[in-house]
Order: sequence, then C-alpha cells, then structure tokens
Amino acid sequence: MSSSVAQLDRPKLTVNPPDTSGLDPKLKALAVVFCYNEAIKIERTLNRFPAKRNYALCVMNDGSNDGSVESILKFSGVGLLSHDRNRGAGVAIRTVHRYALEQGYDVLVLVAGNDKDRPAEIERLLKPIRDEGADFVQGSRYLPGGDHGNMPLYRRLATHYVHPLLFSLIVHRRITDSTNGFRAYRTKILKDPRVDLNQDWLDKYELEPYLFYKAVTLGYSVREVPVTKIYPPKKLGYTKMKPITGWWSILRPLVFLGLGIKK
Repeated sequence: MSSSVAQLDRPKLTVNPPDTSGLDPKLKALAVVFCYNEAIKIERTLNRFPAKRNYALCVMNDGSNDGSVESILKFSGVGLLSHDRNRGAGVAIRTVHRYALEQGYDVLVLVAGNDKDRPAEIERLLKPIRDEGADFVQGSRYLPGGDHGNMPLYRRLATHYVHPLLFSLIVHRRITDSTNGFRAYRTKILKDPRVDLNQDWLDKYELEPYLFYKAVTLGYSVREVPVTKIYPPKKLGYTKMKPITGWWSILRPLVFLGLGIKK
C-alpha cells in the first residue's frame, strides 16, 4: 500500500470536542490519552489530571468494547475521539495528528491510558517547548528525577538498555529512553514533507520510534526530561503489547531506517 492510499484509508471517527476555555493562547496544547479496553485504568488516569490546566484534554478511544467509553464520558470537559473498531496504536496516533492540525493546535502531548504516566508531569514536557523553543520533548524514566516502579525485569532490560542503545547508535546521539510514549512535540513536525507517517507499516507500535527518529535526525530541537512510569498491579495487566510481535514492532523501525530500507 502506498502512502497516498494510506492517507485515504481514514477510519470512521466520532468526535466530542474537549473544553478549550483554559488554553494558553501563546501555546495551544492538546493532551491526548490513548485508550483501548481500559475501562478501569482509564478512570484512574483521568482522575490524575488537575482540575485547572492550560491545555485541552481528550481521549483517543481505539474501538474499545469493554465499557471504556462510558467511563470516559463521566468526566466533563474531556473530549473524546473514537474509532468504530480497533485499528492499532499507529493509526490512532495518526488520527490524533489529523485532528490536532485541523483544530490548529501548536503542541501535542501523548499520555498512556493504562495509568502508567503521571499527568501532573505534563508541565515538565511543555516547559522546554514553551520556554526554550524545543520542538520535541521525550519523557525519560531513566534520567535523574525519573522513576520506573513495579517494572518487570525483562521490560527494564529492553527499555533501559537494548532499545536506547540501538537507537542512540543509529541517530548518533545518546538517548536514555527511546520507547517511552509519554512525550510532547510541536505539530509543525507533522507538516514536514520529510516525515511520512502515512506508511502502512507504521500502523501499530512502529510510528512512535519512527517519529522520534525523524525528530532527532532531521535536526529538530529535541530534549529529554525526567518523568514517572509506574506499572499497574500485574492482575490489572502490564501492557497489551505482545512479547515477540510487539517488541519487533518497536525494533523494526530502527532496522529499516538504520539500513535505509524505509524513509
């Protein structure tokens, strides 16, 4: 499938706009929580957001069928973008990108809906953009001041050593946490013709490392800041990422881009 075809393959989307009354007019930011069948954890996540905030807040529901939507609708002022069926993480992020550009947002903040991230730390992500002119701010649980409680050992090895080492070698810059989806970036990056997010191989988890790679290698101002990533109790489920296919999904962009197979 070509990128032009991927652009036309837009999933059916319903939209309930978020409350924008508290937006900072100098930096219109949209925080988006990603959700797929997280009926319990999405409530915990949304409850962590401060009542007063200078960014808009919405949830990207990727076709949940477990009552997640009903949980989200309990929160006033929180917008809802919803796919009619599950399409994958990359497709969900592309949908959010399109919505943010159409609505004129300057910055996007991505937040996990499984209660791993701490919304109170969003200001850490926005500050370098607002005050220092940064374009892309990556949250790192491994910088001093960050935290990664309750993480399984195998994920600690993969996220602290394996992926960041390969990523750093390919981009020729030391990166401490290349797999963390808790990040903020200017939407102008999405308009760069050298960034082709509409490739069908980016439909799942590949899109996140792809965009981070592009931000670094294309010369955008990139920062890392310490953040918290706390894994929920095992009985609630650590992640929906499958051990083999999921990890290949975030590793293969490094292989494809490093070898020049993809652009």
